[in-house]
Amino acid sequence: MAEGRRSYPDMGGGHIGLAVTIIALIVVASFSGPRWTLITVGCFAAWFIVALTVILVRGGSGRVAVRRAYVATFGWGDYITP
Repeated sequence: MAEGRRSYPDMGGGHIGLAVTIIALIVVASFSGPRWTLITVGCFAAWFIVALTVILVRGGSGRVAVRRAYVATFGWGDYITP
């Protein structure tokens, strides 16, 4: 990486992870109702907020911080793709 250039996180895995999460939430909602669905959504939201806070405290800013928190929350999607 060249001096002064920022590296941006890869969003592909994040998008896949978000899509799988939404599908899983629909399945959970259809079998158990809104209670467990809201608990799961709350956990993902809390994880995103914690990741964003840590990134901001460590000096991240703006869109890059949000992208990094998004990848930290949903980036596991890279591991389920071929």
